[in-house]
Amino acid sequence: MFRLLRPFARAVTYTRWLHLFMAVVWPAMWMYLDDRRWWLSAVLLGLVGLVPGMRTVEGLQARLLLLGRRRADDGPEIVVSPSVSWGDRARTVLWLETRLLLGGLVALLTVQLPVSTEVLLRAGLGDGARDDGALLQVSGHHWWYAALAPLPVLVLPVVVVAAGGLITRLAGRLLGPSPAERLAALEERTEQLLERNRIARELHDSIGHALTVAVVQAGAARAAGDPAFTDRALAAIEDTGRAALEDLDRVLGVLRESGRPVSGRPTLADADRLLESARASGAKVDAEVSGPLEAVPGPVSREGYRILQESLTNVLRHAGAVPVRVRVRVADGSLGLDVRNALPAAVAGPGRGSGLRGMRERAALLGGRAHTGPDDGDWRVRVELPLG
Repeated sequence: MFRLLRPFARAVTYTRWLHLFMAVVWPAMWMYLDDRRWWLSAVLLGLVGLVPGMRTVEGLQARLLLLGRRRADDGPEIVVSPSVSWGDRARTVLWLETRLLLGGLVALLTVQLPVSTEVLLRAGLGDGARDDGALLQVSGHHWWYAALAPLPVLVLPVVVVAAGGLITRLAGRLLGPSPAERLAALEERTEQLLERNRIARELHDSIGHALTVAVVQAGAARAAGDPAFTDRALAAIEDTGRAALEDLDRVLGVLRESGRPVSGRPTLADADRLLESARASGAKVDAEVSGPLEAVPGPVSREGYRILQESLTNVLRHAGAVPVRVRVRVADGSLGLDVRNALPAAVAGPGRGSGLRGMRERAALLGGRAHTGPDDGDWRVRVELPLG
Protein backbone atom coordinates (compact mmCIF):
# COMPACT_ATOMS: atom_id res chain seq x y z
CA MET A 1 0.00 0.00 0.00
CA PHE A 2 2.76 2.41 0.94
CA ARG A 3 4.60 1.51 -2.25
CA LEU A 4 1.58 2.61 -4.31
CA LEU A 5 1.41 5.91 -2.45
CA ARG A 6 5.14 6.62 -2.64
CA PRO A 7 5.02 8.48 -6.03
CA PHE A 8 2.54 10.99 -4.60
CA ALA A 9 5.09 11.99 -1.93
CA ARG A 10 7.89 12.71 -4.41
CA ALA A 11 8.51 16.27 -5.48
CA VAL A 12 9.44 15.19 -9.01
CA THR A 13 5.85 13.99 -9.56
CA TYR A 14 4.62 17.56 -9.28
CA THR A 15 7.48 19.13 -11.22
CA ARG A 16 6.56 16.79 -14.09
CA TRP A 17 2.97 18.00 -13.76
CA LEU A 18 4.23 21.57 -13.99
CA HIS A 19 6.35 20.66 -17.03
CA LEU A 20 3.25 19.40 -18.85
CA PHE A 21 1.25 22.50 -17.90
CA MET A 22 4.00 24.76 -19.27
CA ALA A 23 3.60 23.13 -22.68
CA VAL A 24 0.09 24.58 -23.14
CA VAL A 25 0.67 28.12 -21.85
CA TRP A 26 1.69 29.57 -25.18
CA PRO A 27 -0.97 27.71 -27.25
CA ALA A 28 -3.59 28.78 -24.71
CA MET A 29 -2.76 32.41 -25.48
CA TRP A 30 -3.55 31.77 -29.15
CA MET A 31 -6.84 30.14 -28.23
CA TYR A 32 -7.67 33.08 -25.99
CA LEU A 33 -7.24 35.46 -28.90
CA ASP A 34 -9.00 33.27 -31.47
CA ASP A 35 -9.98 29.68 -30.67
CA ARG A 36 -10.38 28.94 -34.38
CA ARG A 37 -6.61 29.31 -34.90
CA TRP A 38 -5.40 26.89 -32.24
CA TRP A 39 -3.68 24.85 -34.93
CA LEU A 40 -1.24 27.72 -35.53
CA SER A 41 0.48 26.91 -32.25
CA ALA A 42 1.27 23.39 -33.46
CA VAL A 43 2.63 24.74 -36.76
CA LEU A 44 4.82 27.33 -35.05
CA LEU A 45 6.12 24.74 -32.58
CA GLY A 46 7.20 22.60 -35.53
CA LEU A 47 9.13 25.50 -37.02
CA VAL A 48 10.72 26.44 -33.69
CA GLY A 49 11.84 22.85 -33.19
CA LEU A 50 14.04 23.15 -36.29
CA VAL A 51 16.22 25.73 -34.51
CA PRO A 52 19.32 23.85 -33.23
CA GLY A 53 19.34 25.63 -29.87
CA MET A 54 15.80 24.50 -29.10
CA ARG A 55 17.07 21.06 -28.08
CA THR A 56 19.29 22.74 -25.49
CA VAL A 57 16.34 24.66 -24.04
CA GLU A 58 14.09 21.63 -23.91
CA GLY A 59 16.86 19.42 -22.56
CA LEU A 60 17.56 21.80 -19.67
CA GLN A 61 13.86 21.97 -18.80
CA ALA A 62 13.50 18.21 -18.97
CA ARG A 63 16.53 17.58 -16.78
CA LEU A 64 15.36 20.06 -14.16
CA LEU A 65 11.65 19.25 -14.06
CA LEU A 66 11.44 15.62 -15.21
CA LEU A 67 14.49 14.22 -13.43
CA GLY A 68 14.62 16.58 -10.47
CA ARG A 69 17.74 16.22 -8.36
CA ARG A 70 18.40 12.61 -9.32
CA ARG A 71 21.82 11.51 -10.47
CA ALA A 72 22.50 11.35 -14.20
CA ASP A 73 22.63 7.53 -14.08
CA ASP A 74 19.29 7.31 -12.21
CA GLY A 75 17.05 8.08 -15.16
CA PRO A 76 16.94 8.46 -18.93
CA GLU A 77 19.87 10.21 -20.55
CA ILE A 78 18.89 13.69 -21.76
CA VAL A 79 21.34 15.84 -23.73
CA VAL A 80 21.53 19.62 -23.59
CA SER A 81 23.64 20.21 -26.69
CA PRO A 82 22.19 21.84 -29.83
CA SER A 83 20.91 19.73 -32.68
CA VAL A 84 23.67 18.81 -35.12
CA SER A 85 21.69 16.87 -37.71
CA TRP A 86 18.28 16.88 -39.31
CA GLY A 87 17.50 13.73 -37.39
CA ASP A 88 18.06 15.60 -34.12
CA ARG A 89 15.83 18.44 -35.35
CA ALA A 90 13.09 16.01 -36.33
CA ARG A 91 13.17 14.38 -32.91
CA THR A 92 12.97 17.80 -31.27
CA VAL A 93 9.92 18.71 -33.37
CA LEU A 94 8.28 15.41 -32.48
CA TRP A 95 9.06 16.05 -28.82
CA LEU A 96 7.45 19.50 -28.89
CA GLU A 97 4.30 18.25 -30.62
CA THR A 98 4.01 15.23 -28.30
CA ARG A 99 4.52 17.37 -25.24
CA LEU A 100 1.85 19.80 -26.49
CA LEU A 101 -0.65 16.98 -27.06
CA LEU A 102 0.00 15.21 -23.76
CA GLY A 103 0.20 18.48 -21.85
CA GLY A 104 -3.11 19.63 -23.30
CA LEU A 105 -4.77 16.36 -22.31
CA VAL A 106 -3.41 16.52 -18.76
CA ALA A 107 -4.42 20.18 -18.39
CA LEU A 108 -7.93 19.37 -19.59
CA LEU A 109 -8.28 16.47 -17.14
CA THR A 110 -6.82 18.53 -14.31
CA VAL A 111 -9.67 20.98 -14.73
CA GLN A 112 -12.46 18.67 -15.76
CA LEU A 113 -12.06 15.88 -13.18
CA PRO A 114 -12.73 18.17 -10.18
CA VAL A 115 -15.60 19.77 -12.12
CA SER A 116 -17.04 16.31 -12.75
CA THR A 117 -16.97 15.66 -9.01
CA GLU A 118 -18.97 18.82 -8.47
CA VAL A 119 -21.50 17.83 -11.14
CA LEU A 120 -22.02 14.38 -9.61
CA LEU A 121 -22.30 15.81 -6.12
CA ARG A 122 -24.97 18.35 -7.15
CA ALA A 123 -26.92 15.72 -9.04
CA GLY A 124 -26.83 13.39 -6.07
CA LEU A 125 -28.03 16.06 -3.63
CA GLY A 126 -30.90 17.10 -5.87
CA ASP A 127 -29.41 20.40 -7.02
CA GLY A 128 -30.69 21.08 -10.51
CA ALA A 129 -27.93 23.56 -11.37
CA ARG A 130 -25.88 22.54 -14.39
CA ASP A 131 -22.41 23.66 -15.40
CA ASP A 132 -22.22 24.31 -19.14
CA GLY A 133 -18.39 24.24 -18.98
CA ALA A 134 -18.30 20.65 -17.72
CA LEU A 135 -17.65 17.79 -20.12
CA LEU A 136 -19.63 15.44 -17.87
CA GLN A 137 -23.38 16.07 -17.98
CA VAL A 138 -25.85 13.92 -16.03
CA SER A 139 -29.64 13.93 -16.03
CA GLY A 140 -31.98 13.22 -13.18
CA HIS A 141 -31.32 13.13 -9.47
CA HIS A 142 -30.10 9.89 -7.90
CA TRP A 143 -28.39 9.33 -4.57
CA TRP A 144 -25.70 7.13 -6.11
CA TYR A 145 -24.40 10.13 -8.08
CA ALA A 146 -23.12 11.47 -4.77
CA ALA A 147 -21.47 8.11 -4.03
CA LEU A 148 -19.60 8.35 -7.36
CA ALA A 149 -18.56 11.95 -6.78
CA PRO A 150 -15.11 11.18 -5.16
CA LEU A 151 -14.09 8.94 -8.07
CA PRO A 152 -12.93 11.69 -10.52
CA VAL A 153 -10.83 13.35 -7.81
CA LEU A 154 -9.18 10.02 -7.00
CA VAL A 155 -8.42 9.43 -10.67
CA LEU A 156 -6.62 12.78 -11.00
CA PRO A 157 -3.43 11.80 -9.05
CA VAL A 158 -3.21 8.60 -11.06
CA VAL A 159 -3.36 10.62 -14.28
CA VAL A 160 -0.64 12.95 -12.99
CA VAL A 161 1.73 10.10 -12.05
CA ALA A 162 1.10 8.12 -15.25
CA ALA A 163 1.49 11.16 -17.52
CA GLY A 164 4.69 12.18 -15.69
CA GLY A 165 6.21 8.75 -16.15
CA LEU A 166 5.22 8.65 -19.81
CA ILE A 167 6.66 12.10 -20.63
CA THR A 168 9.90 11.18 -18.85
CA ARG A 169 10.32 8.02 -20.94
CA LEU A 170 9.55 9.98 -24.10
CA ALA A 171 12.15 12.57 -23.14
CA GLY A 172 14.77 9.84 -22.96
CA ARG A 173 13.93 8.73 -26.50
CA LEU A 174 13.36 12.09 -28.19
CA LEU A 175 15.81 14.29 -26.26
CA GLY A 176 18.39 11.57 -25.68
CA PRO A 177 21.64 11.24 -27.61
CA SER A 178 21.56 10.21 -31.25
CA PRO A 179 23.48 7.10 -32.41
CA ALA A 180 26.33 9.34 -33.59
CA GLU A 181 26.49 11.04 -30.19
CA ARG A 182 26.44 7.70 -28.40
CA LEU A 183 29.31 6.52 -30.59
CA ALA A 184 31.28 9.70 -29.85
CA ALA A 185 30.68 9.25 -26.11
CA LEU A 186 31.81 5.62 -26.35
CA GLU A 187 34.97 6.66 -28.18
CA GLU A 188 35.68 9.30 -25.52
CA ARG A 189 35.18 6.73 -22.78
CA THR A 190 37.53 4.35 -24.60
CA GLU A 191 40.16 7.08 -24.84
CA GLN A 192 39.84 7.72 -21.11
CA LEU A 193 40.31 4.04 -20.34
CA LEU A 194 43.36 3.88 -22.62
CA GLU A 195 44.78 6.94 -20.89
CA ARG A 196 44.26 5.31 -17.50
CA ASN A 197 46.05 2.18 -18.68
CA ARG A 198 48.91 4.28 -20.04
CA ILE A 199 49.25 6.17 -16.77
CA ALA A 200 49.19 2.91 -14.81
CA ARG A 201 51.96 1.49 -17.01
CA GLU A 202 54.04 4.65 -16.62
CA LEU A 203 53.70 4.59 -12.84
CA HIS A 204 54.63 0.91 -12.83
CA ASP A 205 57.69 1.51 -14.99
CA SER A 206 58.92 4.69 -13.33
CA ILE A 207 58.31 3.86 -9.68
CA GLY A 208 59.30 0.23 -10.18
CA HIS A 209 62.59 1.29 -11.75
CA ALA A 210 63.35 3.76 -8.94
CA LEU A 211 62.58 1.25 -6.19
CA THR A 212 64.61 -1.46 -7.89
CA VAL A 213 67.64 0.80 -8.20
CA ALA A 214 67.26 1.90 -4.58
CA VAL A 215 67.04 -1.68 -3.30
CA VAL A 216 70.02 -2.85 -5.38
CA GLN A 217 72.16 0.13 -4.41
CA ALA A 218 71.30 -0.13 -0.72
CA GLY A 219 72.07 -3.85 -0.66
CA ALA A 220 75.36 -3.37 -2.49
CA ALA A 221 76.41 -0.53 -0.19
CA ARG A 222 75.71 -2.58 2.93
CA ALA A 223 77.63 -5.56 1.55
CA ALA A 224 80.61 -3.49 0.37
CA GLY A 225 81.31 -1.70 3.66
CA ASP A 226 83.19 0.98 1.69
CA PRO A 227 82.34 4.62 2.55
CA ALA A 228 83.21 5.83 -0.95
CA PHE A 229 80.99 3.19 -2.56
CA THR A 230 78.22 4.01 -0.10
CA ASP A 231 78.40 7.69 -1.10
CA ARG A 232 78.11 6.78 -4.76
CA ALA A 233 75.19 4.45 -4.01
CA LEU A 234 73.37 7.15 -2.05
CA ALA A 235 73.93 9.63 -4.89
CA ALA A 236 72.50 7.15 -7.39
CA ILE A 237 69.49 6.52 -5.14
CA GLU A 238 68.97 10.27 -4.80
CA ASP A 239 69.12 10.89 -8.56
CA THR A 240 66.81 8.00 -9.36
CA GLY A 241 64.34 9.01 -6.65
CA ARG A 242 64.31 12.60 -7.87
CA ALA A 243 63.58 11.44 -11.44
CA ALA A 244 60.79 9.20 -10.16
CA LEU A 245 59.27 12.10 -8.22
CA GLU A 246 59.36 14.22 -11.38
CA ASP A 247 57.54 11.46 -13.28
CA LEU A 248 55.02 11.12 -10.46
CA ASP A 249 54.33 14.87 -10.43
CA ARG A 250 53.90 14.87 -14.18
CA VAL A 251 51.48 11.93 -14.15
CA LEU A 252 49.43 13.46 -11.35
CA GLY A 253 49.39 16.69 -13.31
CA VAL A 254 47.91 14.85 -16.28
CA LEU A 255 45.22 13.42 -13.98
CA ARG A 256 44.40 16.87 -12.62
CA GLU A 257 44.47 18.62 -15.99
CA SER A 258 42.97 16.47 -18.73
CA GLY A 259 44.09 18.90 -21.44
CA ARG A 260 47.71 19.00 -20.35
CA PRO A 261 50.11 18.09 -23.20
CA VAL A 262 52.30 15.00 -22.99
CA SER A 263 55.37 16.77 -24.35
CA GLY A 264 57.04 16.63 -20.91
CA ARG A 265 57.25 12.84 -20.97
CA PRO A 266 60.80 11.46 -21.39
CA THR A 267 61.89 10.11 -24.76
CA LEU A 268 64.80 8.06 -26.03
CA ALA A 269 66.82 11.28 -26.09
CA ASP A 270 66.83 10.93 -22.29
CA ALA A 271 67.99 7.29 -22.40
CA ASP A 272 71.42 8.26 -21.02
CA ARG A 273 69.77 8.83 -17.66
CA LEU A 274 68.51 5.25 -17.64
CA LEU A 275 71.86 3.83 -18.68
CA GLU A 276 73.78 5.80 -16.05
CA SER A 277 71.30 4.72 -13.39
CA ALA A 278 71.81 1.07 -14.33
CA ARG A 279 75.62 1.51 -14.33
CA ALA A 280 75.47 3.16 -10.92
CA SER A 281 73.59 0.09 -9.67
CA GLY A 282 76.53 -2.13 -10.66
CA ALA A 283 75.39 -3.35 -14.07
CA LYS A 284 77.98 -3.26 -16.84
CA VAL A 285 76.01 -1.64 -19.65
CA ASP A 286 77.32 -1.76 -23.18
CA ALA A 287 75.13 0.65 -25.14
CA GLU A 288 75.15 1.43 -28.83
CA VAL A 289 72.84 3.84 -30.66
CA SER A 290 72.67 3.95 -34.44
CA GLY A 291 70.53 6.10 -36.66
CA PRO A 292 68.91 9.52 -36.15
CA LEU A 293 66.99 9.44 -32.85
CA GLU A 294 65.65 12.93 -33.59
CA ALA A 295 63.71 11.48 -36.53
CA VAL A 296 61.70 9.16 -34.28
CA PRO A 297 58.14 10.45 -33.76
CA GLY A 298 57.24 11.53 -30.24
CA PRO A 299 54.82 8.70 -29.38
CA VAL A 300 57.23 6.04 -30.62
CA SER A 301 60.19 7.61 -28.82
CA ARG A 302 58.25 7.91 -25.55
CA GLU A 303 57.07 4.31 -25.63
CA GLY A 304 60.56 3.16 -26.60
CA TYR A 305 61.95 4.92 -23.53
CA ARG A 306 59.45 3.14 -21.27
CA ILE A 307 60.23 -0.24 -22.83
CA LEU A 308 63.97 0.31 -22.32
CA GLN A 309 63.31 1.43 -18.74
CA GLU A 310 61.29 -1.69 -17.96
CA SER A 311 63.95 -3.88 -19.57
CA LEU A 312 66.74 -2.44 -17.42
CA THR A 313 64.54 -2.61 -14.33
CA ASN A 314 63.95 -6.32 -14.94
CA VAL A 315 67.69 -6.90 -15.36
CA LEU A 316 68.48 -5.27 -12.01
CA ARG A 317 65.54 -6.91 -10.27
CA HIS A 318 66.02 -10.49 -11.50
CA ALA A 319 69.67 -10.74 -12.60
CA GLY A 320 71.44 -8.13 -10.49
CA ALA A 321 74.75 -6.52 -11.47
CA VAL A 322 75.41 -8.45 -14.68
CA PRO A 323 76.69 -7.33 -18.10
CA VAL A 324 73.93 -5.87 -20.25
CA ARG A 325 74.08 -5.15 -23.96
CA VAL A 326 71.73 -2.43 -25.22
CA ARG A 327 71.26 -1.72 -28.92
CA VAL A 328 69.04 1.09 -30.22
CA ARG A 329 68.70 1.25 -33.98
CA VAL A 330 66.75 3.62 -36.22
CA ALA A 331 66.67 2.41 -39.81
CA ASP A 332 64.33 1.34 -42.61
CA GLY A 333 61.34 3.16 -41.15
CA SER A 334 61.44 1.38 -37.79
CA LEU A 335 62.89 1.67 -34.31
CA GLY A 336 64.64 -1.41 -32.98
CA LEU A 337 65.42 -2.06 -29.31
CA ASP A 338 67.55 -5.03 -28.25
CA VAL A 339 68.44 -5.64 -24.59
CA ARG A 340 70.38 -8.79 -23.72
CA ASN A 341 71.76 -9.96 -20.37
CA ALA A 342 72.99 -13.17 -18.77
CA LEU A 343 70.07 -15.44 -17.87
CA PRO A 344 69.76 -16.19 -14.13
CA ALA A 345 69.21 -19.82 -13.22
CA ALA A 346 65.92 -18.97 -11.46
CA VAL A 347 64.31 -17.63 -14.63
CA ALA A 348 62.65 -20.11 -16.97
CA GLY A 349 60.13 -19.82 -19.77
CA PRO A 350 59.08 -16.75 -21.71
CA GLY A 351 57.93 -14.80 -18.63
CA ARG A 352 54.43 -13.57 -17.95
CA GLY A 353 54.91 -10.69 -15.49
CA SER A 354 52.94 -7.47 -15.77
CA GLY A 355 56.06 -5.61 -16.93
CA LEU A 356 56.63 -7.96 -19.85
CA ARG A 357 52.95 -7.84 -20.73
CA GLY A 358 53.14 -4.05 -20.63
CA MET A 359 56.00 -4.10 -23.15
CA ARG A 360 53.99 -6.21 -25.55
CA GLU A 361 50.93 -3.98 -25.11
CA ARG A 362 52.95 -0.83 -25.79
CA ALA A 363 54.43 -2.34 -28.93
CA ALA A 364 51.05 -3.62 -30.15
CA LEU A 365 49.39 -0.21 -29.70
CA LEU A 366 51.97 1.26 -32.06
CA GLY A 367 51.65 -1.55 -34.58
CA GLY A 368 54.93 -3.15 -33.57
CA ARG A 369 56.09 -6.40 -32.01
CA ALA A 370 57.89 -7.30 -28.79
CA HIS A 371 59.62 -10.62 -28.06
CA THR A 372 60.84 -11.49 -24.58
CA GLY A 373 62.42 -14.69 -23.33
CA PRO A 374 65.57 -16.86 -23.24
CA ASP A 375 67.86 -16.77 -26.27
CA ASP A 376 71.16 -18.71 -26.46
CA GLY A 377 71.72 -18.64 -22.71
CA ASP A 378 70.75 -14.99 -22.35
CA TRP A 379 67.56 -13.16 -21.53
CA ARG A 380 66.60 -11.03 -24.48
CA VAL A 381 64.08 -8.27 -25.11
CA ARG A 382 63.69 -7.48 -28.79
CA VAL A 383 61.23 -4.82 -29.95
CA GLU A 384 60.40 -3.45 -33.42
CA LEU A 385 58.28 -0.28 -33.63
CA PRO A 386 57.26 1.26 -36.97
CA LEU A 387 57.98 4.96 -37.33
CA GLY A 388 55.02 5.63 -39.64
